[in-house]
Amino acid sequence: MAGYDTRTGVPRWRYSRAGHRPVVALPARGEAITLWDDGLLTATDGRTVRWHRALPDAAEWLPAHGGAGVLRPLGHGILAVVTPHRVTAYRTADGDLRWTLPARRGCAFRPEGAVRRGTALLLAQPCADTAWTGQLVALDDLGRIAPGRTPLGNDPPGPGPGHQDAGKQLAPPR
Repeated sequence: MAGYDTRTGVPRWRYSRAGHRPVVALPARGEAITLWDDGLLTATDGRTVRWHRALPDAAEWLPAHGGAGVLRPLGHGILAVVTPHRVTAYRTADGDLRWTLPARRGCAFRPEGAVRRGTALLLAQPCADTAWTGQLVALDDLGRIAPGRTPLGNDPPGPGPGHQDAGKQLAPPR
């Protein structure tokens, strides 16, 4: 993996893992999120690895499949990692796991078959016993798109409404 200066084309950084090769990389403002051949997902600026996650069951499908369609940005700093068995979403700022969606019993997701439509990612989930309308899943940064869902807060932790500064003293009770 290497990062290059956009004006000069000169390499600015390099990152490698002994004995492993990158399968697919997603550039992100001087950094890269990379899926490696052993199923490890890393976010790096070339000098340090900011976070890493291991993909479950990667050894079964990754060598034959490669990285086509596996890394899917969903917007608002959320990255979906699509595998045949599940979709897992991470916050790109710190690698925090936001949500998972397992494939239905007897079905498998097809990472390479995903299509973006507006803010939604339409993902194929072929099943032998289901009509074609049941074989599509719509996702966004909050998870599966469904009526009445309760979304997670996907922002990184930090000061915000209702947040109390640990250094600020509270008034004593009256």
